[in-house]
Amino acid sequence: MKEIIIIGNNEFAEIASAYFEKDYGYKTVGFAVERDYIRDDELLGRPVVAYEDLVSLYPPEKYAVFAAPVYTQLNRLRQRFYEQCKTWGYEILSYVSPHAFVWDNVEIGENTFIFENNVVQYNAKIGNNVILWSGNHIGHSAVIEDNCFISSHVVISGYTRIGANSFLGVNSALGNNIVFPKESILAAGAVTSKSFEDKGSIYAGNPAKKIKKTAYEYFGVEEHVD
Repeated sequence: MKEIIIIGNNEFAEIASAYFEKDYGYKTVGFAVERDYIRDDELLGRPVVAYEDLVSLYPPEKYAVFAAPVYTQLNRLRQRFYEQCKTWGYEILSYVSPHAFVWDNVEIGENTFIFENNVVQYNAKIGNNVILWSGNHIGHSAVIEDNCFISSHVVISGYTRIGANSFLGVNSALGNNIVFPKESILAAGAVTSKSFEDKGSIYAGNPAKKIKKTAYEYFGVEEHVD
């Protein structure tokens, strides 16, 4: 039985633990949170330890990890934990629900979580550290780059590319052959049949249009310099 540590103490950490145990037969032995954010000593009856002590308490040669922050800081918090745990030498787990349909040539990265009722079609590519909440449609040959969060009932049509560190809201939709810029937000219910260019932007409405507030302002983070 593979023993795992979940990074986080949010509800998604609880969900990830339950899904890994029920569907994959793994055993969650603890949760890790940065020391300043520890609320309780236990979660689901397992210890909550300081992330700063992770390597000494749960050495990477014995345990695997999954980083479970959601879209905080435009997915950068989850990205930071994933990348740091990888440099420490941990095996980084991914999860694909047995109740999702994923074509057998789909590429799926590390620290990626695909919930139930997702459809991921032929030749699609899902990057590292991507969350696909329940009920999405990912079309043929679509690409979701690293560190994205796709909420629920999102349609990403064939040959469309979602830029890294983006967030797609509930019931949003993108037509075929669209490029959606990195570090950007497609608001809930937004629909677009054209590509956008400005990274770090928020697009809302039907048809979707860029609004004045940036994704960086919305999430309270600084723009990354390319």
